[in-house]
Amino acid sequence: MGAGAVALAVVFTLCSGWPGGGAEPGSSTSTGVYGTPKKPGGSSTTELGWGFTHTQYSADHGGSAAKKSADELLSADPMPQNQHIMGWGADNPEPEPGTYDFSDLDRRVELMRKTGATPVLTLCCAPDWMKGGSEGDTDWSRKSLEKAPEPEHYQDFADLVGKIAERYPDIRHFIVWNELKGFYDNDKNRWDYEGYTELYNLVYQELKKRNPDNQVGGPYAVMDSDPPGDATNASTLSGPWGVIDQRSLDAVEYWNRHKEGADFVAVDGSSYTREDDRLIPDEFAATQKFADVTTWLRRTTHLPVWWAEWYVEPPDANDDRKGWTEEHRTAVQAAALLRMARAGVAAAFYWNPQNTGAACPGCLWRSTELGGGGKELPMMELLSRFEKAFPPGTRLRQVDVAADDRPNVLTVASDKDVLVVNTLDRGIKASVDGRSFDMDAYGVRWLKR
Repeated sequence: MGAGAVALAVVFTLCSGWPGGGAEPGSSTSTGVYGTPKKPGGSSTTELGWGFTHTQYSADHGGSAAKKSADELLSADPMPQNQHIMGWGADNPEPEPGTYDFSDLDRRVELMRKTGATPVLTLCCAPDWMKGGSEGDTDWSRKSLEKAPEPEHYQDFADLVGKIAERYPDIRHFIVWNELKGFYDNDKNRWDYEGYTELYNLVYQELKKRNPDNQVGGPYAVMDSDPPGDATNASTLSGPWGVIDQRSLDAVEYWNRHKEGADFVAVDGSSYTREDDRLIPDEFAATQKFADVTTWLRRTTHLPVWWAEWYVEPPDANDDRKGWTEEHRTAVQAAALLRMARAGVAAAFYWNPQNTGAACPGCLWRSTELGGGGKELPMMELLSRFEKAFPPGTRLRQVDVAADDRPNVLTVASDKDVLVVNTLDRGIKASVDGRSFDMDAYGVRWLKR
C-alpha cells in the first residue's frame, strides 16, 4: 500500500482481533432477541463520556471469584463499554449465509448488561464469505480480518447488522466499521472513501429502519500525523505536535458530504508521529493533538465527536507498550483526557490492552484468569474517576496555578473537582487552587472544591 499502508497499520497492529473462544459449539445460533434487554428503548444521547473497548481478553472468562470481582468493579461506577461484532473477543457471527453464531457476542453483551454499562457496538469486521473467502471458514490472520466486504456484499453486511440490532434492542449506539480497514486504494494512494461511504449509508439505513432512535456514526478514520514541516500529504491542520495527513481529512470530508445521515463523527489516533513514533515537543504537550483534531471535527461536521481509540505511548518492535512506568503512562493518559474534555469531546473509548498474565501495562483490571484477578489497576482508577468528575456538558472552570508550577502542571476543573497532573519525572511541591501539596514524579492528584 506504500505510504498508505502505515496509515492503516499503525493502530491496527495494536488491536489485532481474535475470536473469544470458550463458547459451546452451536449455541446462540438463532436470530431474535437475546436474553432480557437491560433497558428496553435505551438512551438516544450521543454524549456518552468516557469508557473503554473490550479486546480479545476481558472479564467474561476466568475464575468465578475473579469474574465476580471484575463485575463489582465495573458495576460500582458504570461507564460506556464498546465491543466489536467480529474479532476482539467475538467469533464470526455469520460463518456462512443465513447461519449465525452469536455465542461470543451474547456473552460480551451480557457482561455489559449486568455491569450497568451503556453498550456500544463497533460494526466490524465482516465474515469471510463477504470478502472473497469460503463459506463456513474463518481466517483470523490480520491479512484476512482487515479486509472490507466486497461491494456486492455491502447489503449482506448491512443485513447482518440489522439482525444484530434486532437481537440486542437495548443497544442504541453503533460505530460503522473500524479504521477504514480494507478501504485503501493503492492505485490512487488514498482512502476509498466512496466505497466506505456506500457501505456506511446502507448500514445507517438498516439501523434507522430497525429503530429511528439508534445512534449511528463513522467513519472511524485514523488521524495520522507527521512531524512539523513534513510536506508529504500535509494538511493545514497542524500544531507543535505535527501535521495531519490530508488523506485522513479527505476521508472525513467526503463522508460528511455524502453520508445518508449521522449522529456523531468517530475517529481514532495517537499523539506520536506516524513514521518514527516521535512525541513532539514531548509526551505531555503532544496530547494537544487530540484537542486540535476535535476542534477541526466539530467545525467541519457540526456533529458530536467520538474518539473510538486513542494512544499516547509508542509501541516497541513487538508492538508492546511497556517502556514507561505505570505512573508515567497514567499521567500522560490523564493529560490526554483533560485536553479532550476541554475540547468538548462527546465520547471516548480507552482501548483496554487486557492480557492473561500478571504483567499487564495499561490494563484496567488484573486478569480474571489469575487468582485475585478482577481488581482495579491505576488506569481504571483514573478513567472511572474522570468519568464521574467530567461527564460531557460539565462546565469547566479556571483554577489558579502558581507561576513557577505552570510549565510543569496540567489541570482541569469543574465546580466540584480538580485534576492535577505533574508532568515531571521528579517530585514537586505544587500550589493549585489556593492549596499547596507535594506531588510524586508523574503524580496525578484529585482535589475537591
